[in-house]
Amino acid sequence: MLKNLKKILYIVLINLSLSTSVIASPNFTLQDLIDIAKRENPILDVLKAKEDAARSSVVTAESYLNPEIEVGTGPSRFRTPNSTANQRRNYGVNISQPLEFPNVRGAKKAVAESRVNYASSVTEATIINLSLQIKKAFYDVLQNEAVLKIAEGDRDALKNIREKVALRVEVGEAPRYELIKADTELVAAQRDADAALLRISESKFYLRGLVSKSLTDSFGLVGSLPPSDINLNADFLKNEISKSPKLKQIKASADVAENRLRLEEKLINPGLTLNAGVDQDPDITSYRFGISIPIPIWNRRQGQIGEAAAGYRELQAQYTDQELALKRDIESAFQRYLIAQQQVKTFESGLLDQAESVLKVAESAYRYGERGILEYLDAQRTFRLVRKDYLASKYDYVVAILEIEQLLGMDILENKI
Repeated sequence: MLKNLKKILYIVLINLSLSTSVIASPNFTLQDLIDIAKRENPILDVLKAKEDAARSSVVTAESYLNPEIEVGTGPSRFRTPNSTANQRRNYGVNISQPLEFPNVRGAKKAVAESRVNYASSVTEATIINLSLQIKKAFYDVLQNEAVLKIAEGDRDALKNIREKVALRVEVGEAPRYELIKADTELVAAQRDADAALLRISESKFYLRGLVSKSLTDSFGLVGSLPPSDINLNADFLKNEISKSPKLKQIKASADVAENRLRLEEKLINPGLTLNAGVDQDPDITSYRFGISIPIPIWNRRQGQIGEAAAGYRELQAQYTDQELALKRDIESAFQRYLIAQQQVKTFESGLLDQAESVLKVAESAYRYGERGILEYLDAQRTFRLVRKDYLASKYDYVVAILEIEQLLGMDILENKI
């Protein structure tokens, strides 16, 4: 009775530990991780602060200049010579209101709004780049988990083989070198499983660093490597170059430079100032109304205009250069995509089945004594390598598509364009 009670308690403790590990290890989809990163990544907080600052500059550009008031006073005398005894203090009050011309105010507002667009383009490009890094790390973890599954399956299979070989060697039906060979293969399989487990830990740690420190050290992923039936068209991709985050960012920066050039040109004659004042002498009061306009004779802002024009031309040249570079990069990434897709289809169209068939034949032949352990182990190793190469090719295929996504800022894997 006591033994049964101990067994029941042992089973309950195991179930409790398993349930606790499940609760402590949440599972996340790819979209879950991207959403968490958008909420908690500190880089995005910095960029959002810059966007807020740019929006505040629009408020500044729309604000009117403040008026100025000048007040002065001091001792004075009456102008009549017989009134020296009746001294009083005089005073003067002057109010001025600077006014900008409408075209200057419009140019300042255009510069501020273009800076908002630039800040938004930087944020958009950063989010796209961060999302693609998370995607790549996510699929890297999935690939390593698939490799671990293969390695553990091979290790368990080789354990069974090793036990059978050990039994045959013990009864004298097989030479001892077969046991040595089986032990060697088992050690190699265990090493592969340990290495795959380490790579999973490393890739998860990197993924956690991309997403958020709020993720626990132990978390699971829900998903699978994308299928190999995503067909891309080179002409379609080239036509989408204008949507590239890099080009959008350069274009937004060029808009800022262009609007700044227009502003510098308008600031040659920025506006005027209205003046109104009153002066009180001891025996006379005078009122003044006037207007002041700067005359651009000596300084016509040639330096500022030239600097702004040069900056604008530089960004235009960068846009053209980046456009040409994108075409080259897209063509290169597209070729890598085609090669990787062809390799994946080669594995899926027959190579995997052939390797599995060879393994089954070798296993049957070994079981019936028609072939030795070496041929069986070679077939086992070949099948393991073929499956690993297939996973590596599929990951290369995913990475090639992700490179195209990064260049164009598109969701290809999710939408299967």
